[in-house]
Amino acid sequence: MGWKALKKKKWFKVMTNMYVLVLTIFVIWMTFFDTNSLLIHLELRKEIKKLEKQKQFLTGEIAKDKEILEKLSDSNELEKYAREKYYMKKDGEEIFLIEYEDSLKTKKNE
Repeated sequence: MGWKALKKKKWFKVMTNMYVLVLTIFVIWMTFFDTNSLLIHLELRKEIKKLEKQKQFLTGEIAKDKEILEKLSDSNELEKYAREKYYMKKDGEEIFLIEYEDSLKTKKNE
């Protein structure tokens, strides 16, 4: 098949049309090389989804912390929290920590 036969083909005439060539180059440029390319757009979309999940998680954590702060505004709850978390005690009291076998880390469990 020579050059003359190739020029007579319908698909060759369509593909060598100036508008088709410019459109093809434009699509390739916008997909891969432009600063706002499709690839960068997809990466940014993934990052937005990740940040939205993180925002949702942190919003939940803020709600939990607000509940704890509301609880701790009561002096009895504050005392209970200090005893449980930081093992604080009143003067003259003794604290005994009871640990169960299954909660201890042993060489067998590791």
